[in-house]
Order: sequence, then structure tokens, then C-alpha cells
Amino acid sequence: MPKVLIADKMDKLAAEIFQNNGIEIDVKPGLSPEELAAIASQYDGIAARSSAKITADVISASLPRLKVIGRAGIGVDTIDVPAATAAGIVVMNTPFGNSITTAEHAIAMMFAIARQIPQASESTHAGKWEKSRFMGVELYGKTLGIVGCGNIGSIVANRALGLQMKVLAYDPFLSEDRAREIGVEKAELDQVISRADFITLHTPLTESTRNLIDASAIAKMKKGVRIINCARGGLIDEVALKEALDNGQVAGAALDVFEKEPATENILFGHPQVVCTPHLGASTSEAQVNVAIQVAEQMSDFLLHGAVANAVNMPSISAEEAPRLRPYMKLIEQLGSFSGQITEHAISKIEIEYQGAAAELNTRPLTALALASILRCLFDGVNMVNAPQVAKARGIAVSETRASDASELHTAIKLTVTTEARTRSITGTLFAGKEPRVVDIEGVPVEAALAPNMLFIRNEDKPGMIGGLGTLLAAAGQNIADFRLGRVVSGGSAVALVALDAAVPNDLFEQIRALPQIRQVVRLKF
Repeated sequence: MPKVLIADKMDKLAAEIFQNNGIEIDVKPGLSPEELAAIASQYDGIAARSSAKITADVISASLPRLKVIGRAGIGVDTIDVPAATAAGIVVMNTPFGNSITTAEHAIAMMFAIARQIPQASESTHAGKWEKSRFMGVELYGKTLGIVGCGNIGSIVANRALGLQMKVLAYDPFLSEDRAREIGVEKAELDQVISRADFITLHTPLTESTRNLIDASAIAKMKKGVRIINCARGGLIDEVALKEALDNGQVAGAALDVFEKEPATENILFGHPQVVCTPHLGASTSEAQVNVAIQVAEQMSDFLLHGAVANAVNMPSISAEEAPRLRPYMKLIEQLGSFSGQITEHAISKIEIEYQGAAAELNTRPLTALALASILRCLFDGVNMVNAPQVAKARGIAVSETRASDASELHTAIKLTVTTEARTRSITGTLFAGKEPRVVDIEGVPVEAALAPNMLFIRNEDKPGMIGGLGTLLAAAGQNIADFRLGRVVSGGSAVALVALDAAVPNDLFEQIRALPQIRQVVRLKF
């Protein structure tokens, strides 16, 4: 029975979902990284929010049992994702459970700084009537610049358009079609920040986005711009922002996140033009329930069925895609395993070509599985999560191509592995839409289903090979389940795939290898 640790305060529905799925749980919020490390090896999964710190030490201590870390929320900066990836642990988040809540908070913060609502409320509570002090600005007709127009950013755009604002969006992954669909103008970052009256940030914190809004960026903005950050602390250079607020370049800022959290002190605290909230973007009862349900369901599906949803370190497979991908995943795993088992030298390049119907699929998980299947034959601990990293670390170039025309085949996948000694390829297809078959090995046509115990033979196409092989197998009591041959021209190079009822022992293998017509023989297991 799988076992999961709920390492943060989470809605009780998460525990109920795990239990209803037959998964054992422990609920232990508030543990330090050292305390987590001491018990991590007891669990197949860890569910966390923003308080639990899943460090490299925690991940190292969790091995070999831990398989998945689920973040009930979007940000994964409290999880050492590179360490998890290297260890082959899936890291999932819940990008949709709190999207509306966070987007609404950004809109609320925009209203707050436009009309100075918190300051006016505090003044009125103090018995003052400072009506002339709090002169605000309208949102109507103003330009909103959105930096990061993914799920949350697009919801903010929708709400802003309803307020009859003009919306500019910078996002390197936003297509022109998607921009038109959601009603925004796509622009480069410098254009967005120089033209906007309000700027709202909705991008993850990475090395490339850290201090995205710094002194040089602020200098390009309109005088009197207002800035909202409900995404991640660290996107704004807080010292530069304070200077800009002090000199009037920035008229106001609304911040829900800070570079250091919990933020009990900050250079911006107490500034009259700054509205602050304590990371409340996802803090509604609806969002807390949604992310708890989502993370428990995702982790349960992974631990019980192998389904991968919203993973940040490997390709996801949706429930709709899974049935269609399943036979292809079996095919590509067999092709990859075959390629890996016959590889004898260091790999320099792996090429994967999807042909016909296969080219129309979500090929990212297929490519990850192909790499894992090849590399696990050569290195320990390789899986779909860390296979791309393992390939990169060893200087293996990986390429993926698609060809809608599969010539004689309705659908096919071709793997080509280049080593320091040679280049080898294998092509497979699906019979009846679900049965994997090898149809070509190194340019030699051969039709075969792969079996648990096989011999792959490369031989000279001369009389005597089949007889000699059959004699040796018969003398050893080895029963042939299937025997497939292929050649390009008479008397040239040929290949054979022999399926056997049992594995070939070492002494028999050496006798087969000594047959005069055989150039290479490899024992295969599938």
C-alpha cells in the first residue's frame, strides 16, 4: 500500500481522498527540513504547501522510496526541483486550483492602489476626514501591462477588459493566436513597461526573471506608473522600487509577495504609497479546498495508476491522452530497450522520428520514455523524470522530428542511436492499433513481436546459420517460440530475432557466438 506524508496544513478533503483511494497517510505539518529528512524514507509521496521545505537533503534521505512530491499551489520554489529530477522523483503542482483567487487578488490590489483604499480606511478609522488627501485615478481607459500571460495572467486580462482597460501582454510563450483569443495586444517587455499605466506581474521566479523589475526597467516606465506583484517575491528589486516611490517615478505599489518570507520587516513597509498583504493570493476558502483536492487526486492517480498530471519536471499525460498514448508508450519502451541493449559504445546522439499517426500525438512523454528506455540499459537509476538530464550531462544530443507521411505504414516510430563506433536504427509500428511490432532493424526489413527472452543476431546470409543455431538450441533443451529473419540482398548482411521460452545460459550463449556465420549476438530481455 502506498504511503503519503501531508507535510503542511491542508484542507481535510486531501486526507479523505488519499484514504478513499486506499493510500495510507500521516499528517505532520510544521516539520523542519531536518525533521523531514529524518522520516522522508518512510513515504512514497509528500504533499506540501509553501511552508514545508523539501531540500536536497530531504530528497537524498527519501531515497529509494519517494516517488512523487505534490505542491498544493503553483510555486515550487520551496522544493529543490533539480535534486528531485536527478533522483527521478516527479514534482507536481496544482496550477489551476487557485488561479481565479490569485487573479481576483491582483485586481483587488490594483483597485486598492488606484484609490488608496487601505490608507483612506486607516485615516477614517482614526477619526479623520481627509477627503482631499486621497485623490485617486480611474482604471477606465488606462493601459494595463501584464508580464506573464499564462493561466492567471489571462484571467486578469479578462477582468481588466471588463473594466474597459487596454491590455498589453508580455510572455515569450504567448502565441499571436492566443493573444487575439483573449483580447490582448502581445508586445515585448520594454514596450509593455514603457506604455502601461499599471503593471502586474504573473511570471514564475527563475534566474532569468529575478529582479526583472529593476532600476533600469523602472526608468523606462511612465512617470506615475503603479505596480502590482501577486506572483513571486524576487521579481522586483525592492531597493530600486523604494527609490522610485520616493522620487515619484512610481506612484504606487501593491505587493502580496516579498523577496524574503515570512516578511516581518521590509524596506517598503510603512511607505505611504505601498499596499502590502501577507501572501494572500491563494487565500480563499474555495482555493484551499480546490488545491487540496487537486493535489490528492493527482498524487493518487500517479501512485496507483502511473498517470502524470501537472508535473513540472517531466511531460504530463492527461486522462484523455492516456488511452491513446498507452500502446505507443509500450512500443517506444520496447524500441528503446532494444536499442539500449544492443549498444556497446558511448552514445553521442539519439534521434526519434514519429511518422504518420504517431506524429499527431503528444510526443513529449514518448520522447522522455524513449530516452529512459535506452539509457537505463547503460546507467543505473534512469527514468522518465531524469532521462533528459542524464542525456544532457553525458553530452548526448537528442533530436525529435515528425513526418506526417509514414509511407507504407499508417503509423511508425524510428529510433536512431549514434555511438563512437556506428549508427543503428530500429523502426516499430502498431498492428491493429495496439500491438507493437518491430518492422526494420538497421535498414533490414523484419517483422517481429518482442518477447521476454530473445536473441538478436547479426549474421552473414550464408547457408548453415539457421541449422547450426537450431542444433545448439535443441541440444540444450531450448524451445524456440518464434524465429524471424530479414535481409536486404542475398548473400549480404542479415538479422534474426529469436524468441525463446527461457533465457539462454552463459555456456550456450558462448557456443552460439562461436558459430562461423554470426557477427554479433545479444541476449535481450523485455
